Amino acid sequence: MKGSSSNEPIDNPRMTQAFSVLPLSPDTLTNLDQLGYTEMTPIQAASLPLALAGQDLIAQASTGSGKTAAFGLPVVEKLTANFHAVQALVMCPTRELADQVTTEIRRLARATANIKVVTLCGGVALRGQEQSLQHGAHVVVGTPGRILDHLTRGNLRLDSVKTLVLDEADRMLDMGFFDDMKQLIQQCPAKRQTLLFSATYPEGIAKLSAQFMRDPQTVKVQTVHQPDKIRQVFYEVREDERLHAVSLLLNHFRPESTLAFCNTKQQCRELLAVLQAQGFDALALYGELEQRERDQVLVQFANRSCSVLVATDVAARGLDISQLNAVINVDVTPDAELHIHRIGRTGRADAQGLALTLASLDEMGAVGRIEVLQGQESQWAKLSALSPAAGDKLQAPMRTLQIVGGRKEKIRAGDVLGAMTGEAGFTADQIGKINVNEFSTYVAVNRAIAHTAVERLSKGRIKGKTVRVRLLDEDASQR
Repeated sequence: MKGSSSNEPIDNPRMTQAFSVLPLSPDTLTNLDQLGYTEMTPIQAASLPLALAGQDLIAQASTGSGKTAAFGLPVVEKLTANFHAVQALVMCPTRELADQVTTEIRRLARATANIKVVTLCGGVALRGQEQSLQHGAHVVVGTPGRILDHLTRGNLRLDSVKTLVLDEADRMLDMGFFDDMKQLIQQCPAKRQTLLFSATYPEGIAKLSAQFMRDPQTVKVQTVHQPDKIRQVFYEVREDERLHAVSLLLNHFRPESTLAFCNTKQQCRELLAVLQAQGFDALALYGELEQRERDQVLVQFANRSCSVLVATDVAARGLDISQLNAVINVDVTPDAELHIHRIGRTGRADAQGLALTLASLDEMGAVGRIEVLQGQESQWAKLSALSPAAGDKLQAPMRTLQIVGGRKEKIRAGDVLGAMTGEAGFTADQIGKINVNEFSTYVAVNRAIAHTAVERLSKGRIKGKTVRVRLLDEDASQR
């Protein structure tokens, strides 16, 4: 089943197209018309012809782009109503998204009688879901952990799956579901169609594609870096005020998540010391860190337990963080193309980005090269115009718990989520990303409940066993 896309990404179709150009049944076209589907969105126009032709697909698209219909129509078109077995499996990162997908697939399937779609997610009693499966399901939509629970209990069989969909695959990987996804995919027939939808393209997506897809076509409906979505502002600074200027920018703009680039490791260390002394939740990433330290820094920044990550370009290579509000260039890079790459990390998907650059007189030549490459003059503002925004001190919204035990102890993200929303008594919206590593598990929780979460988890059980839990320290040894 191995393979990877050797095709060039298919960019946005420029002209709108009607659904009638697709090889859909008359009943389906009538239903689409009744649902108000008149013209295809860019992701639908780019992906539906390929998906309906039975090809594996990697589609880069964000929420709100019409992606559910882009995979929902191929799912529905391949269903056989009088064959009572699970013929399509859709994995989603959250219960909320799974519910939305279920509703949309049911709407798209109205043209075919007696199509049953079952949702399998945590936070709902297993018994009711088990009964729904016993009554028969053509399509299963759910989160990896709960789907796997039903599979291991014998409530679910996947040997008749014709279409496998991984929706918001990057987010599932962020939440620590790779192993669950892998197990579920391996239980599906080798001869199937796989449709993978993702807003970003982190390393894990390539890994999934290489292992479990057959010569997938790649469809991209928007560029990763859209300059018109990034507000760029330059500030002239003296060398002796550069580090303090970063604090001024943070207090003025109050970005929830900031990546601050320095040209040297020494600059990283000095800026980190300044920010931490002023009470910012800051961490640093540079070449001398051990892998364990690097992993913990990245976990905390990705799960919003750290609001400022100070890094060199080399250390940040390959770093893909969604919802990055701002990039601060503490130093101007002499490489104009590298500047474009730096600022392109913000303003992704549907978000607006902010790129702030500090430049001394000695760096004006580098600024000029950036202007030439961008084809536009820089927008400048004065440091004296910056003032602290009203409100509480800027803090990261989450903190990270470290649980001793990971994949070696067969802990899964779903086990941790279940323990926290079950016996520990927390709600799902108080819990952020869950990262299960080989020997440790990291859980982001709302800052307000952090100490309570440590206490309750320490007294409770995960997979029937007591665990050691602590708040991941943010002292200098970790940075």
